Amino acid sequence: MGNPADWPSQSGHGKLRKKIFLRFGLAGPILAALFFLPAGTLNYWQAWVYMALLLVPMGLVLAYFLKKDPELLERRMRTKEKEPEQKFIIKLSYPVFLAAFLLPGFDRRFGWSTVPVWLVLAADLIVLAGYGLFFRVMQVNRYLSRVVEVDQKQRVVSSGPYAVVRHPMYAGILPLYLFSPLALGSYWALIPIAFMPLVIIARIGNEEKVLVKELEGYAQYTRQVKYRLIPGIW
Repeated sequence: MGNPADWPSQSGHGKLRKKIFLRFGLAGPILAALFFLPAGTLNYWQAWVYMALLLVPMGLVLAYFLKKDPELLERRMRTKEKEPEQKFIIKLSYPVFLAAFLLPGFDRRFGWSTVPVWLVLAADLIVLAGYGLFFRVMQVNRYLSRVVEVDQKQRVVSSGPYAVVRHPMYAGILPLYLFSPLALGSYWALIPIAFMPLVIIARIGNEEKVLVKELEGYAQYTRQVKYRLIPGIW
């Protein structure tokens, strides 16, 4: 838990709550539009289950950190990247996201894929596990910003998941993304989402340059923990 002295002021905390409630409130309608409009029907059980897997844990996590560490949530609300390379990488990721999350609905409408129920449910479990790892990373590293930046008070975290790989957050969200098409009942959406590892690898490459340059002790940490994303591989 962070130091309460570092938390936003009462008025700042109120603004943070409003921002969080607004974004969380929009998440459901946006996801529904991405899935059900292309599908042309609400009779799409895979999408309903997937939305529940995302939104219910998300609501619980937000409530947890609003109580435990609102400053972390404030960092997670930031979206404006400072690094030009990161801005370019984010732009490249947009078509990947759109294609991967719009295709399943069209797949449902036109019946292109027949993903067995057991495989959909297995993918759901992997998506949930990925989000669980993401939550654990947030517990361990309270400086986990959405954008690439180094806080003046930030220190290298080398415990928990960070003792295994240097970027456990990406290790959590990568399987979440990769198995989302199957969770949504689509084989075809696996094609665009296959580019997501390249996006994450590019993001990690630039992020490490910033951390080595600006975060004291990070260069030593890279020698201590050799793997960035997948133990034994990279």
